[in-house]
Amino acid sequence: MKTEKMIIEAVQAAAREGRLTCTQARKLADELGVSPARVGAACDQLKIKIKACELGCF
Repeated sequence: MKTEKMIIEAVQAAAREGRLTCTQARKLADELGVSPARVGAACDQLKIKIKACELGCF
């Protein structure tokens, strides 16, 4: 199980210029084995914007 710290670090590493695409965020969630909501919460905490949202998950 991934800790919040691990998720936050992965989101920070994946975000370029403070942004992630919806596709990148969903892929990251799959790679980490967590829900998209947990990645979304980490993005909110880090003030990272989700762009090109496809499904309204974020």
